[in-house]
Amino acid sequence: MSVNRRHEGAPCAATTLSCVSRQTVPWDVAQPKLLWQSKLVLLLVLPIVGTGLVLQTHWWATQLPSVATWTLGLSLLLGLIVLRVHAATAAGACTGAVLTASLMFSTVGFPYLPWHTALPPVLAVSLLASIASRIGRDRKEELGTAEARHGRAAAQVAANVGLAALLAGEFAQSWMAGLHWLTPAMGRPGMVFAPALAALAEAAADTVSSEIGQVLGGRPRMITTGRAAEPGTDGAISVAGTAAGIAAACVVAALGAVSLRGDASLFWVATAGAVFGLLFDSVLGATVESRGWLNNDAVNFVSTVSAAACALALMAELAHVRVR
Repeated sequence: MSVNRRHEGAPCAATTLSCVSRQTVPWDVAQPKLLWQSKLVLLLVLPIVGTGLVLQTHWWATQLPSVATWTLGLSLLLGLIVLRVHAATAAGACTGAVLTASLMFSTVGFPYLPWHTALPPVLAVSLLASIASRIGRDRKEELGTAEARHGRAAAQVAANVGLAALLAGEFAQSWMAGLHWLTPAMGRPGMVFAPALAALAEAAADTVSSEIGQVLGGRPRMITTGRAAEPGTDGAISVAGTAAGIAAACVVAALGAVSLRGDASLFWVATAGAVFGLLFDSVLGATVESRGWLNNDAVNFVSTVSAAACALALMAELAHVRVR
């Protein structure tokens, strides 16, 4: 099954640096009445993440300059590469670099190594999205759902990866640490980052399922009614597409569990949250998005929220089991 879209931007699930969109018209003119939702996503993400990044940069630069150098250097390099290959607009590349740097700072561990941060899962999301978008491109162009040539905008990047950066940040971490019903689960290695990792894995799953489903999924069916639909229809899913999406979620969750020094519990919680978010995205597409109540950026952001919420619920259950 996969989420298939054929309208305003469909930039499902991308990455901090290369979220994939399947739009045929510029995202800022496709649904002008709902453009405020894309701006709202930016407003929810960038001020908080940007402020945190400034504070993190200052702290690490004074305490351990090598961490600041590696983090800012790699994030800037990735942003420049994305801009150079026209995978994002200038604003989109900058937004991606900011989110990547924030995620890397928030997941620093010791002994410090750049690849023992959120960098590997972020790169996995980017690579998976890039490969999936190139499979069957001729077919996607016939459907009018091929990746846009002008690059991804800042709102598209923030909608897909912004929540992961927010949840990995100090404010969210402090909030979760204060939840007594999560305390036992938080003691597991890397589990504190499970909601953020679930959001990242959902981003990869959404993009891969959509891209693969349009090409290899055959005749999709609506997730709400089971009726056959055309490829690219909001909320239409196929077995092949969803299987590919789940595989992508597993890859990102596995890399995250290893790079964040987690255990099997982190992998399974993040994967389960991502799969839930993937299916919830389909439901949103078949209902509120198809009716024109939410645009694609809003749907993508809410889907990552659902993935993180599912991960939190599973963490609570793990804590309950551990207490018993």
